[in-house]
Amino acid sequence: MAEKLKVLVADSIDAKAIETLKAHPAFEVTVKTKMTPEELVAFIPPFDAIIIRSASKVTRPVIEAGKSLKLIARAG
Repeated sequence: MAEKLKVLVADSIDAKAIETLKAHPAFEVTVKTKMTPEELVAFIPPFDAIIIRSASKVTRPVIEAGKSLKLIARAG
């Protein structure tokens, strides 16, 4: 079996959306909200994808730290 895509949900999104993501066999989902910009930079390296809304900002430092990032999604 292929390695799972590591998805970080960094802002609050609908619980049903999180359930749907977690139910997908290809995803390993982590929900961690209300991080400071510095915490997000430190936390992002192992993740392949990040889902945000408007509270978190995916800045240049976040992208540079996210060596594995393949997808940045803004829910809304």
